[in-house]
Amino acid sequence: MIRTRNPLMLQAGALILGLILLYTGISAGEKLTWLMEVTPVIIVVPLLLATAKRYPLTPLLYSLIFLHAIILMVGGMYTYAKVPIGFDVQAWLGLDRNPYDKLGHFFQGLVPALTAREILLRGQFVRGRKMLAFLVCCVALAISATYELIEWWAALAMGQGADDFLGTQGDPWDTQSDMFCALLGALTTVILLAGYHCRQLRRYTLLPGS
Repeated sequence: MIRTRNPLMLQAGALILGLILLYTGISAGEKLTWLMEVTPVIIVVPLLLATAKRYPLTPLLYSLIFLHAIILMVGGMYTYAKVPIGFDVQAWLGLDRNPYDKLGHFFQGLVPALTAREILLRGQFVRGRKMLAFLVCCVALAISATYELIEWWAALAMGQGADDFLGTQGDPWDTQSDMFCALLGALTTVILLAGYHCRQLRRYTLLPGS
């Protein structure tokens, strides 16, 4: 039998995200850009609430989704190229551009990779750690590539109006570096988080036969 966390914790997290979503939406200077950036949050959070009983996720995954949602909403409020803490990091490290969007793309690899890993393990869809790690990275990169295609389509549809959404900051290699950051996030999942993730899956009896 699956042991779930206290559903109140999930509901409280969703409430906090809802309040942050409301605040960032009101504060955003570019409403359309904000909406485009936070659309994944608007879709995923209700989906997680609806499936929490029949398909609960590990606390680790819920926590990282929570952090990723905040990153997306903050990025949408300021636009990624103008997030204040990004300017601080840029000054500390002597960078040529605001790196906040790279944090977003790192989580864009980290969270989908962990999600894929959880689904593949729980469904027993793949055997062998190496093949699991390979497929998890492939899923993360596929999602990252799809997002870059969405950015391209937005640029074609909106012209100059898509600049804030793209957040390239004049970097001709922005697409490639975005996908590389997503790959780093996926590798963080399979190298650094895999052991802890498996322990949580066993602890909450989310693995078949556990």
